[in-house]
Amino acid sequence: MNIYDLTIHELKAKIAAGELTPAEIKEAYKDRINQVENKVKSYITVTDKLADEQLKEYENKKEEILAGIPIAVKDNMSTDGIKTSCGSKMLENYNPPYDATVVEKLNEAGAVIMGKTNMDEFAMGSSTENSAFFNTHNPWNLNHAPGGSSGGSAAAVAAGECAAALGSDTGGSIRQPASYCGVVGLKPTYGMVSRYGLVAFASSLDQIGPITKDVEDSAILMNVIAGHDPKDSTSIKGKKEDYTDYLKEDVSGMKIGIPEEYFNLDFDQEVKDSVMAAVDKLKEAGAEVETVHMTDASYALAAYYVIAPAEASSNLARYDGVRYGLRSEQAADVSEMFTNTRHEGFGDEVKRRIMIGTYALSSGYYDAYYLKAQKVRTLIKNDFDRIFNDYDLIITPTAPTTAMELNSKKDPLEMYYSDIFTVPINIAGVPAMSIPCGFDSNQMPIGLQLIGPHFGEGKIIQAAYTLEKLLNIKDKKAEL
Repeated sequence: MNIYDLTIHELKAKIAAGELTPAEIKEAYKDRINQVENKVKSYITVTDKLADEQLKEYENKKEEILAGIPIAVKDNMSTDGIKTSCGSKMLENYNPPYDATVVEKLNEAGAVIMGKTNMDEFAMGSSTENSAFFNTHNPWNLNHAPGGSSGGSAAAVAAGECAAALGSDTGGSIRQPASYCGVVGLKPTYGMVSRYGLVAFASSLDQIGPITKDVEDSAILMNVIAGHDPKDSTSIKGKKEDYTDYLKEDVSGMKIGIPEEYFNLDFDQEVKDSVMAAVDKLKEAGAEVETVHMTDASYALAAYYVIAPAEASSNLARYDGVRYGLRSEQAADVSEMFTNTRHEGFGDEVKRRIMIGTYALSSGYYDAYYLKAQKVRTLIKNDFDRIFNDYDLIITPTAPTTAMELNSKKDPLEMYYSDIFTVPINIAGVPAMSIPCGFDSNQMPIGLQLIGPHFGEGKIIQAAYTLEKLLNIKDKKAEL
Protein backbone atom coordinates (compact mmCIF):
# COMPACT_ATOMS: atom_id res chain seq x y z
CA MET A 1 0.00 0.00 0.00
CA ASN A 2 1.20 3.53 -0.77
CA ILE A 3 2.28 5.74 2.14
CA TYR A 4 -0.39 8.29 1.20
CA ASP A 5 -3.12 5.65 1.51
CA LEU A 6 -2.27 4.89 5.15
CA THR A 7 -4.48 6.08 8.01
CA ILE A 8 -3.26 8.12 10.97
CA HIS A 9 -3.05 5.05 13.20
CA GLU A 10 -1.21 3.05 10.53
CA LEU A 11 1.30 5.88 10.03
CA LYS A 12 1.82 6.14 13.79
CA ALA A 13 2.44 2.39 14.00
CA LYS A 14 5.03 2.53 11.21
CA ILE A 15 6.81 5.46 12.83
CA ALA A 16 6.87 3.61 16.15
CA ALA A 17 8.24 0.48 14.47
CA GLY A 18 10.97 2.47 12.71
CA GLU A 19 9.58 1.56 9.27
CA LEU A 20 8.94 5.18 8.30
CA THR A 21 10.22 8.55 9.43
CA PRO A 22 8.06 11.70 9.59
CA ALA A 23 10.26 13.25 6.91
CA GLU A 24 9.59 10.31 4.57
CA ILE A 25 5.86 10.58 5.25
CA LYS A 26 5.81 14.31 4.58
CA GLU A 27 7.72 13.85 1.32
CA ALA A 28 5.33 11.10 0.21
CA TYR A 29 2.37 13.43 0.71
CA LYS A 30 4.19 16.32 -0.95
CA ASP A 31 4.87 14.09 -3.97
CA ARG A 32 1.23 13.00 -4.01
CA ILE A 33 0.06 16.63 -3.99
CA ASN A 34 2.42 17.38 -6.88
CA GLN A 35 1.08 14.34 -8.71
CA VAL A 36 -2.69 14.87 -8.42
CA GLU A 37 -3.42 18.40 -7.21
CA ASN A 38 -3.68 19.76 -10.76
CA LYS A 39 -6.56 17.27 -11.29
CA VAL A 40 -8.33 17.44 -7.92
CA LYS A 41 -7.66 21.06 -6.88
CA SER A 42 -8.18 20.43 -3.18
CA TYR A 43 -5.96 23.21 -1.86
CA ILE A 44 -6.20 26.98 -2.04
CA THR A 45 -2.81 27.25 -0.30
CA VAL A 46 -0.16 24.53 0.06
CA THR A 47 1.92 25.26 3.17
CA ASP A 48 5.10 23.36 2.39
CA LYS A 49 7.32 25.81 4.28
CA LEU A 50 5.15 25.57 7.40
CA ALA A 51 5.19 21.75 7.17
CA ASP A 52 9.01 21.77 7.07
CA GLU A 53 9.14 24.06 10.12
CA GLN A 54 6.77 21.79 12.02
CA LEU A 55 8.86 18.75 11.12
CA LYS A 56 11.85 20.39 12.81
CA GLU A 57 9.89 20.22 16.08
CA TYR A 58 9.27 16.49 15.75
CA GLU A 59 11.89 15.39 18.28
CA ASN A 60 10.32 17.67 20.90
CA LYS A 61 6.82 16.41 20.13
CA LYS A 62 7.34 12.78 19.13
CA GLU A 63 5.25 11.54 22.06
CA GLU A 64 2.26 13.64 20.98
CA ILE A 65 -0.79 12.05 19.37
CA LEU A 66 -0.32 13.49 15.85
CA ALA A 67 3.47 13.79 15.79
CA GLY A 68 4.61 13.78 12.16
CA ILE A 69 1.11 13.25 10.69
CA PRO A 70 0.14 15.35 7.60
CA ILE A 71 -3.16 17.18 8.17
CA ALA A 72 -5.10 19.68 6.02
CA VAL A 73 -7.23 22.56 7.34
CA LYS A 74 -10.29 24.12 5.71
CA ASP A 75 -9.59 27.67 4.59
CA ASN A 76 -12.06 29.27 7.02
CA MET A 77 -9.91 28.48 10.08
CA SER A 78 -7.44 31.18 11.01
CA THR A 79 -3.76 30.38 10.57
CA ASP A 80 -1.21 32.88 11.86
CA GLY A 81 0.43 34.66 8.92
CA ILE A 82 -1.01 32.23 6.36
CA LYS A 83 -3.79 33.23 3.98
CA THR A 84 -7.28 32.43 5.22
CA SER A 85 -9.54 33.32 2.30
CA CYS A 86 -12.81 31.48 3.05
CA GLY A 87 -12.90 30.79 -0.69
CA SER A 88 -13.81 34.46 -1.25
CA LYS A 89 -12.34 37.42 -3.09
CA MET A 90 -13.32 39.44 -0.02
CA LEU A 91 -10.51 37.77 1.97
CA GLU A 92 -8.25 36.76 -0.92
CA ASN A 93 -5.21 38.45 0.64
CA TYR A 94 -6.13 38.21 4.34
CA ASN A 95 -3.40 36.83 6.62
CA PRO A 96 -4.72 36.43 10.19
CA PRO A 97 -2.49 37.51 13.10
CA TYR A 98 -3.45 34.45 15.17
CA ASP A 99 -4.28 30.73 15.01
CA ALA A 100 -7.73 29.27 15.53
CA THR A 101 -7.93 27.14 18.68
CA VAL A 102 -8.19 23.94 16.62
CA VAL A 103 -5.04 24.93 14.70
CA GLU A 104 -3.25 25.57 18.01
CA LYS A 105 -4.32 22.11 19.14
CA LEU A 106 -3.04 20.52 15.93
CA ASN A 107 0.30 22.28 16.45
CA GLU A 108 0.49 21.16 20.07
CA ALA A 109 -0.27 17.58 19.00
CA GLY A 110 2.66 17.61 16.56
CA ALA A 111 0.67 17.65 13.31
CA VAL A 112 2.28 18.67 10.03
CA ILE A 113 -0.11 21.04 8.27
CA MET A 114 0.05 20.49 4.51
CA GLY A 115 -2.26 23.30 3.43
CA LYS A 116 -5.57 25.16 3.48
CA THR A 117 -8.35 23.49 1.52
CA ASN A 118 -10.81 24.87 -1.01
CA MET A 119 -14.40 25.53 0.02
CA ASP A 120 -17.67 27.14 -1.00
CA GLU A 121 -17.37 30.87 -0.34
CA PHE A 122 -17.89 31.56 3.37
CA ALA A 123 -19.05 27.92 3.64
CA MET A 124 -22.24 28.66 1.68
CA GLY A 125 -22.83 25.78 -0.70
CA SER A 126 -23.07 22.04 -1.20
CA SER A 127 -20.63 21.40 -4.04
CA THR A 128 -17.54 23.66 -3.64
CA GLU A 129 -18.59 25.22 -6.94
CA ASN A 130 -19.18 28.48 -5.08
CA SER A 131 -15.47 28.97 -4.40
CA ALA A 132 -14.33 32.29 -5.85
CA PHE A 133 -11.16 30.66 -7.19
CA PHE A 134 -11.82 27.26 -8.81
CA ASN A 135 -13.86 24.07 -8.59
CA THR A 136 -12.58 21.11 -6.63
CA HIS A 137 -13.08 17.74 -8.35
CA ASN A 138 -14.24 14.47 -6.82
CA PRO A 139 -11.32 11.95 -6.80
CA TRP A 140 -13.74 9.10 -7.64
CA ASN A 141 -14.79 10.83 -10.86
CA LEU A 142 -13.21 14.15 -11.79
CA ASN A 143 -16.34 15.24 -13.64
CA HIS A 144 -18.29 15.18 -10.37
CA ALA A 145 -18.42 17.58 -7.43
CA PRO A 146 -16.85 16.61 -4.08
CA GLY A 147 -19.75 18.10 -2.13
CA GLY A 148 -19.51 21.13 0.08
CA SER A 149 -18.77 23.34 1.68
CA SER A 150 -15.81 21.27 2.98
CA GLY A 151 -15.30 19.71 -0.45
CA GLY A 152 -11.60 20.55 -0.56
CA SER A 153 -10.96 18.78 2.76
CA ALA A 154 -12.95 15.67 1.78
CA ALA A 155 -11.33 15.48 -1.66
CA ALA A 156 -7.84 15.91 -0.17
CA VAL A 157 -8.41 12.97 2.19
CA ALA A 158 -9.93 10.78 -0.54
CA ALA A 159 -7.12 11.62 -2.99
CA GLY A 160 -4.35 10.88 -0.48
CA GLU A 161 -3.21 14.51 -0.32
CA CYS A 162 -3.30 14.43 3.49
CA ALA A 163 -3.84 11.78 6.15
CA ALA A 164 -6.89 13.62 7.53
CA ALA A 165 -8.44 17.08 7.48
CA LEU A 166 -10.58 19.48 9.44
CA GLY A 167 -13.82 20.78 8.01
CA SER A 168 -16.68 22.89 9.30
CA ASP A 169 -20.33 21.87 9.27
CA THR A 170 -23.23 24.35 9.31
CA GLY A 171 -25.89 22.24 7.60
CA GLY A 172 -23.99 19.13 6.51
CA SER A 173 -20.75 20.58 5.17
CA ILE A 174 -18.57 17.85 6.70
CA ARG A 175 -20.90 14.88 6.29
CA GLN A 176 -22.23 15.48 2.76
CA PRO A 177 -18.76 15.85 1.13
CA ALA A 178 -17.55 12.88 3.19
CA SER A 179 -20.42 10.88 1.70
CA TYR A 180 -19.66 12.05 -1.84
CA CYS A 181 -15.93 11.32 -1.49
CA GLY A 182 -16.18 7.96 0.30
CA VAL A 183 -14.53 9.05 3.57
CA VAL A 184 -15.62 9.46 7.21
CA GLY A 185 -16.94 12.82 8.44
CA LEU A 186 -18.05 13.67 11.99
CA LYS A 187 -20.10 16.71 13.03
CA PRO A 188 -19.69 16.88 16.84
CA THR A 189 -22.25 18.12 19.35
CA TYR A 190 -22.54 21.90 19.12
CA GLY A 191 -19.98 23.37 21.51
CA MET A 192 -17.77 20.28 21.77
CA VAL A 193 -15.07 21.83 19.55
CA SER A 194 -14.03 25.46 19.88
CA ARG A 195 -15.12 27.83 17.12
CA TYR A 196 -12.57 30.48 18.12
CA GLY A 197 -10.79 31.49 14.93
CA LEU A 198 -13.41 29.90 12.66
CA VAL A 199 -14.69 32.59 10.29
CA ALA A 200 -18.41 32.72 11.09
CA PHE A 201 -21.20 31.80 8.69
CA ALA A 202 -24.11 31.01 11.05
CA SER A 203 -22.83 31.07 14.61
CA SER A 204 -25.56 28.96 16.22
CA LEU A 205 -25.06 26.19 13.64
CA ASP A 206 -21.33 26.15 12.75
CA GLN A 207 -19.21 23.32 14.14
CA ILE A 208 -15.68 22.12 13.34
CA GLY A 209 -15.04 18.39 12.97
CA PRO A 210 -12.72 15.75 11.45
CA ILE A 211 -12.73 14.23 7.97
CA THR A 212 -10.74 10.99 7.95
CA LYS A 213 -10.02 7.76 6.09
CA ASP A 214 -11.62 5.58 8.76
CA VAL A 215 -13.54 5.72 12.04
CA GLU A 216 -10.50 5.10 14.26
CA ASP A 217 -8.81 8.20 12.82
CA SER A 218 -11.96 10.21 13.56
CA ALA A 219 -11.73 9.20 17.23
CA ILE A 220 -8.03 10.13 17.29
CA LEU A 221 -8.65 13.58 15.82
CA MET A 222 -11.57 14.19 18.17
CA ASN A 223 -9.23 13.52 21.09
CA VAL A 224 -7.08 16.37 19.80
CA ILE A 225 -9.66 19.03 18.92
CA ALA A 226 -12.49 18.49 21.45
CA GLY A 227 -12.60 20.25 24.79
CA HIS A 228 -13.58 23.48 26.51
CA ASP A 229 -12.06 26.74 25.30
CA PRO A 230 -12.47 29.91 27.41
CA LYS A 231 -12.07 31.97 24.23
CA ASP A 232 -15.36 30.54 22.86
CA SER A 233 -18.43 31.46 24.92
CA THR A 234 -20.41 28.58 23.37
CA SER A 235 -17.73 26.01 24.24
CA ILE A 236 -19.03 23.34 26.60
CA LYS A 237 -17.41 22.71 29.97
CA GLY A 238 -17.17 19.10 31.00
CA LYS A 239 -15.00 16.05 31.35
CA LYS A 240 -12.85 15.36 28.30
CA GLU A 241 -13.39 11.87 26.90
CA ASP A 242 -10.99 9.47 25.22
CA TYR A 243 -12.96 8.62 22.09
CA THR A 244 -10.66 5.72 21.22
CA ASP A 245 -12.25 3.87 24.17
CA TYR A 246 -15.32 3.43 21.94
CA LEU A 247 -13.48 1.58 19.18
CA LYS A 248 -15.27 -1.70 19.90
CA GLU A 249 -16.90 -4.18 17.53
CA ASP A 250 -20.12 -4.44 19.48
CA VAL A 251 -23.65 -3.22 18.76
CA SER A 252 -25.47 -5.99 20.64
CA GLY A 253 -28.50 -4.52 22.40
CA MET A 254 -28.00 -1.10 20.84
CA LYS A 255 -31.38 0.40 19.88
CA ILE A 256 -31.44 2.13 16.50
CA GLY A 257 -34.33 4.13 15.07
CA ILE A 258 -35.13 4.38 11.35
CA PRO A 259 -37.26 7.50 10.77
CA GLU A 260 -40.08 6.59 8.41
CA GLU A 261 -40.65 10.20 7.34
CA TYR A 262 -37.05 10.49 6.14
CA PHE A 263 -37.12 7.27 4.15
CA ASN A 264 -40.42 8.26 2.53
CA LEU A 265 -38.77 11.30 0.95
CA ASP A 266 -38.00 11.29 -2.75
CA PHE A 267 -34.37 10.18 -3.10
CA ASP A 268 -32.19 7.79 -5.07
CA GLN A 269 -33.20 4.13 -4.80
CA GLU A 270 -29.58 2.90 -4.89
CA VAL A 271 -28.81 5.10 -1.88
CA LYS A 272 -31.85 3.75 -0.01
CA ASP A 273 -30.99 0.13 -0.82
CA SER A 274 -27.35 0.52 0.24
CA VAL A 275 -28.26 2.16 3.54
CA MET A 276 -30.88 -0.48 4.36
CA ALA A 277 -28.43 -3.27 3.49
CA ALA A 278 -26.02 -1.78 6.03
CA VAL A 279 -28.83 -1.56 8.59
CA ASP A 280 -29.46 -5.28 8.04
CA LYS A 281 -25.79 -5.93 8.86
CA LEU A 282 -26.24 -4.13 12.17
CA LYS A 283 -29.35 -6.23 12.88
CA GLU A 284 -27.38 -9.40 12.25
CA ALA A 285 -24.72 -8.14 14.66
CA GLY A 286 -27.28 -7.80 17.45
CA ALA A 287 -28.63 -4.26 17.16
CA GLU A 288 -32.34 -3.70 17.74
CA VAL A 289 -33.71 -1.73 14.77
CA GLU A 290 -37.20 -0.20 14.77
CA THR A 291 -39.12 2.33 12.72
CA VAL A 292 -39.63 5.67 14.48
CA HIS A 293 -41.66 8.76 13.61
CA MET A 294 -40.11 12.22 13.43
CA THR A 295 -40.90 15.67 12.14
CA ASP A 296 -40.56 15.72 8.36
CA ALA A 297 -37.02 16.80 7.44
CA SER A 298 -38.41 19.32 4.94
CA TYR A 299 -39.51 21.51 7.87
CA ALA A 300 -35.93 21.55 9.16
CA LEU A 301 -34.68 22.50 5.70
CA ALA A 302 -37.15 25.41 5.53
CA ALA A 303 -36.19 26.61 9.03
CA TYR A 304 -32.49 26.30 8.23
CA TYR A 305 -32.74 28.45 5.12
CA VAL A 306 -34.23 31.23 7.24
CA ILE A 307 -32.00 30.94 10.32
CA ALA A 308 -28.66 30.43 8.54
CA PRO A 309 -29.05 33.34 6.09
CA ALA A 310 -30.27 35.59 8.92
CA GLU A 311 -27.15 34.87 10.96
CA ALA A 312 -24.98 35.19 7.84
CA SER A 313 -26.40 38.63 7.04
CA SER A 314 -25.36 39.75 10.52
CA ASN A 315 -21.94 38.06 10.53
CA LEU A 316 -20.95 39.26 7.05
CA ALA A 317 -21.89 42.89 7.73
CA ARG A 318 -18.32 43.39 8.98
CA TYR A 319 -16.96 43.09 5.45
CA ASP A 320 -17.36 46.68 4.40
CA GLY A 321 -13.91 47.63 3.09
CA VAL A 322 -13.00 49.51 6.26
CA ARG A 323 -11.80 47.00 8.83
CA TYR A 324 -9.96 44.35 6.77
CA GLY A 325 -10.22 42.42 3.54
CA LEU A 326 -11.07 43.79 0.12
CA ARG A 327 -11.69 47.52 -0.38
CA SER A 328 -13.06 48.90 -3.63
CA GLU A 329 -11.10 51.89 -4.82
CA GLN A 330 -13.75 52.81 -7.41
CA ALA A 331 -15.98 54.96 -5.22
CA ALA A 332 -16.87 58.64 -4.87
CA ASP A 333 -17.76 58.42 -1.17
CA VAL A 334 -17.87 56.02 1.78
CA SER A 335 -21.40 54.78 1.05
CA GLU A 336 -20.47 53.91 -2.52
CA MET A 337 -17.28 52.23 -1.25
CA PHE A 338 -19.37 49.96 1.02
CA THR A 339 -21.64 49.03 -1.89
CA ASN A 340 -18.88 48.46 -4.42
CA THR A 341 -16.74 46.46 -1.98
CA ARG A 342 -19.55 44.02 -1.29
CA HIS A 343 -20.55 43.82 -4.94
CA GLU A 344 -16.98 43.00 -5.99
CA GLY A 345 -16.07 40.83 -3.00
CA PHE A 346 -19.07 38.54 -2.57
CA GLY A 347 -20.20 35.85 -5.01
CA ASP A 348 -23.78 35.21 -6.10
CA GLU A 349 -24.64 32.60 -3.46
CA VAL A 350 -23.33 34.75 -0.61
CA LYS A 351 -25.27 37.77 -1.90
CA ARG A 352 -28.39 35.61 -2.22
CA ARG A 353 -28.20 34.44 1.39
CA ILE A 354 -27.40 37.91 2.75
CA MET A 355 -30.50 39.28 1.01
CA ILE A 356 -32.70 36.43 2.27
CA GLY A 357 -31.37 36.87 5.80
CA THR A 358 -31.73 40.63 5.82
CA TYR A 359 -35.30 40.31 4.56
CA ALA A 360 -36.16 37.71 7.24
CA LEU A 361 -34.84 39.99 9.98
CA SER A 362 -36.42 43.20 8.69
CA SER A 363 -39.24 45.04 10.39
CA GLY A 364 -42.58 43.45 9.60
CA TYR A 365 -41.09 40.10 8.59
CA TYR A 366 -39.14 39.07 11.72
CA ASP A 367 -42.16 37.41 13.35
CA ALA A 368 -43.40 35.84 10.14
CA TYR A 369 -40.09 34.22 9.20
CA TYR A 370 -37.19 34.31 11.69
CA LEU A 371 -39.21 33.91 14.89
CA LYS A 372 -41.33 31.15 13.33
CA ALA A 373 -38.18 29.35 12.13
CA GLN A 374 -36.77 29.46 15.66
CA LYS A 375 -39.98 27.93 17.01
CA VAL A 376 -39.70 25.13 14.43
CA ARG A 377 -36.09 24.67 15.54
CA THR A 378 -37.25 24.07 19.12
CA LEU A 379 -39.82 21.51 17.95
CA ILE A 380 -37.15 19.65 15.94
CA LYS A 381 -34.73 19.61 18.89
CA ASN A 382 -37.50 18.31 21.16
CA ASP A 383 -38.29 15.64 18.59
CA PHE A 384 -34.70 14.36 18.64
CA ASP A 385 -34.69 14.44 22.46
CA ARG A 386 -37.90 12.38 22.49
CA ILE A 387 -36.44 9.73 20.19
CA PHE A 388 -33.19 9.54 22.17
CA ASN A 389 -35.12 8.82 25.36
CA ASP A 390 -35.76 5.36 23.89
CA TYR A 391 -33.07 4.86 21.24
CA ASP A 392 -29.28 5.03 21.19
CA LEU A 393 -28.92 6.15 17.58
CA ILE A 394 -30.86 7.15 14.47
CA ILE A 395 -29.79 6.10 10.96
CA THR A 396 -30.53 7.94 7.72
CA PRO A 397 -28.77 8.35 4.39
CA THR A 398 -26.24 11.18 4.46
CA ALA A 399 -27.35 12.62 1.11
CA PRO A 400 -30.27 11.83 -1.21
CA THR A 401 -27.94 11.01 -4.12
CA THR A 402 -24.33 10.22 -4.84
CA ALA A 403 -22.03 13.02 -6.04
CA MET A 404 -23.60 15.27 -8.64
CA GLU A 405 -21.84 16.19 -11.88
CA LEU A 406 -20.11 19.55 -11.85
CA ASN A 407 -22.30 22.39 -13.11
CA SER A 408 -25.34 20.09 -13.25
CA LYS A 409 -27.53 21.90 -10.71
CA LYS A 410 -28.38 25.45 -11.77
CA ASP A 411 -31.43 25.88 -9.51
CA PRO A 412 -30.38 26.92 -5.95
CA LEU A 413 -33.43 25.18 -4.44
CA GLU A 414 -32.43 21.91 -6.08
CA MET A 415 -28.94 22.30 -4.62
CA TYR A 416 -30.37 23.05 -1.14
CA TYR A 417 -32.26 19.73 -1.25
CA SER A 418 -28.93 17.85 -1.14
CA ASP A 419 -28.77 18.88 2.56
CA ILE A 420 -32.20 17.43 3.42
CA PHE A 421 -30.82 14.65 5.68
CA THR A 422 -28.00 16.64 7.29
CA VAL A 423 -29.62 19.99 8.15
CA PRO A 424 -31.88 18.68 10.99
CA ILE A 425 -28.78 17.62 12.95
CA ASN A 426 -27.37 21.17 13.00
CA ILE A 427 -30.80 22.58 13.84
CA ALA A 428 -30.93 20.27 16.90
CA GLY A 429 -27.23 20.62 17.80
CA VAL A 430 -26.71 16.85 18.05
CA PRO A 431 -23.71 14.90 16.70
CA ALA A 432 -23.71 12.81 13.51
CA MET A 433 -21.23 10.89 11.39
CA SER A 434 -21.20 9.88 7.74
CA ILE A 435 -19.44 6.64 6.85
CA PRO A 436 -19.20 4.89 3.46
CA CYS A 437 -21.73 2.06 3.15
CA GLY A 438 -21.47 1.12 -0.53
CA PHE A 439 -21.29 2.32 -4.12
CA ASP A 440 -23.84 3.05 -6.81
CA SER A 441 -23.87 1.52 -10.30
CA ASN A 442 -21.33 4.14 -11.44
CA GLN A 443 -19.01 3.20 -8.57
CA MET A 444 -19.58 6.47 -6.74
CA PRO A 445 -19.57 6.27 -2.91
CA ILE A 446 -22.76 6.21 -0.84
CA GLY A 447 -22.79 7.54 2.73
CA LEU A 448 -24.80 6.39 5.74
CA GLN A 449 -25.49 8.86 8.57
CA LEU A 450 -25.40 7.81 12.23
CA ILE A 451 -27.04 10.37 14.52
CA GLY A 452 -26.62 10.37 18.30
CA PRO A 453 -27.93 12.33 21.29
CA HIS A 454 -26.09 15.37 22.65
CA PHE A 455 -22.60 14.20 23.73
CA GLY A 456 -23.30 10.83 22.10
CA GLU A 457 -20.15 10.83 19.94
CA GLY A 458 -18.97 7.68 21.73
CA LYS A 459 -22.06 5.69 20.75
CA ILE A 460 -21.74 6.90 17.17
CA ILE A 461 -18.07 5.93 16.99
CA GLN A 462 -18.77 2.46 18.42
CA ALA A 463 -21.58 1.73 15.96
CA ALA A 464 -19.65 3.22 13.04
CA TYR A 465 -16.52 1.23 13.91
CA THR A 466 -18.59 -1.97 14.07
CA LEU A 467 -20.33 -1.25 10.77
CA GLU A 468 -17.04 -0.36 9.09
CA LYS A 469 -15.69 -3.79 10.03
CA LEU A 470 -18.88 -5.54 8.88
CA LEU A 471 -18.94 -3.81 5.49
CA ASN A 472 -15.18 -4.15 4.86
CA ILE A 473 -15.09 -1.55 2.08
CA LYS A 474 -12.88 1.15 3.59
CA ASP A 475 -9.77 -0.02 1.73
CA LYS A 476 -11.34 0.63 -1.67
CA LYS A 477 -9.62 3.79 -2.97
CA ALA A 478 -10.32 6.36 -5.65
CA GLU A 479 -8.05 5.82 -8.64
CA LEU A 480 -6.47 8.94 -10.09
